Amino acid sequence: MSAGLNRQTAERLDVESEAAFLARLQGITEALAATAQRYDASGEFPHDNFRLLHEHNLLALTVPSALGGGGAGLKQAQQVISAVARGEPSTALILVMQYLQHARLQLTPNWPEHLRRQVALDAVNHGALLNALRVEPDLGSPSRGGLPATTARRTAEGWRISGRKIYSTGSHGLTWFNVWARSDDADPLVGVWLVRKDSPGVRIVEDWDHLGMRATCSHQVVFEDVLVPLEHAVNVSPASSAQPELDATGVLWMSVLLSSVYDGIAQSARDWLVAFLETRQPSNLGAALSTLPRFQEAVGHIDTLLFANRTLIESATHGLTPASHASQIKYLVTSNAIRAVELAVEATGNPGLSRSNPLQRHYRNVICGRVHTPQNDVVLQGVGKAVFAGRKEQA
Repeated sequence: MSAGLNRQTAERLDVESEAAFLARLQGITEALAATAQRYDASGEFPHDNFRLLHEHNLLALTVPSALGGGGAGLKQAQQVISAVARGEPSTALILVMQYLQHARLQLTPNWPEHLRRQVALDAVNHGALLNALRVEPDLGSPSRGGLPATTARRTAEGWRISGRKIYSTGSHGLTWFNVWARSDDADPLVGVWLVRKDSPGVRIVEDWDHLGMRATCSHQVVFEDVLVPLEHAVNVSPASSAQPELDATGVLWMSVLLSSVYDGIAQSARDWLVAFLETRQPSNLGAALSTLPRFQEAVGHIDTLLFANRTLIESATHGLTPASHASQIKYLVTSNAIRAVELAVEATGNPGLSRSNPLQRHYRNVICGRVHTPQNDVVLQGVGKAVFAGRKEQA
């Protein structure tokens, strides 16, 4: 798609009413849901899904409007993620990473201006995807501390990057990698090196064979002496004074958008359950299961959990929740989403676990919500520490 056509699409978005925007998203949900089972079974990258999203100018939604993107805030980004997740959640998770990276990219002063523009315009014009590659086989999640084993070696030609990254969400569909690494200096530089996926020495090892979120293609990416220009050390600082990857606003965006993926899965599970209960009529009952108090209570419980999620998410997207509560939003929304799908499985018994029905797929997908940073123990420990710290200050 040409840059001019993308700009025209962006201009239409500016005048599109919210009702029309949400109706358009509903059509996208239905289109993605039609092939969700196929991607779950195959684990292949959902290229067609991203072509559809690019046609709707949604891959560059959080790119600034001055560069031809949508210039969207958290509210609109969350609406898109929720709609995509209700259709095919692996696509939604990859899109979350795209939105997070581009929402913060133009606010990161260390990036050379021309590289920021290049990556942004690549998303606008070509639908290019960007993600951060951080987790490593030996270190595990970097959120728990430590330095990366992936090394950037300074040479006369540029940086030579070597190392391995696991859980690289979207690997096959990405154009750009933000690779977390360290330099070979005495006081190493630590941070992000920008690498194109098609650079010589980049190799994808297809080892992602997960229970859920199978189409994220979160494979291992190997870097073998990959050459990048010196200026591609786009956001690095000495290890002795390492800078956080995200500021408070970035953490809030991450918590809300990640939570919306798993809330969207739970909404799809709820919709399937309601339709099942309305149409299932055992011969010994002579009426639909939806007429029984036991199932009405189960649906009421599920809807109450999802109401709590909707309230938490809308409070955050409307600026009513301080960023200091971001991790609690993630904990509560994902926990409620998992419980909601568990209740649907409990209510349906064997039909809910049958591979011919989507509920078992929703269940396998939703439990993946627990693995994202920050994990539950870190969230709750942090909240507890804050309680005691606050009492000391008061004393």
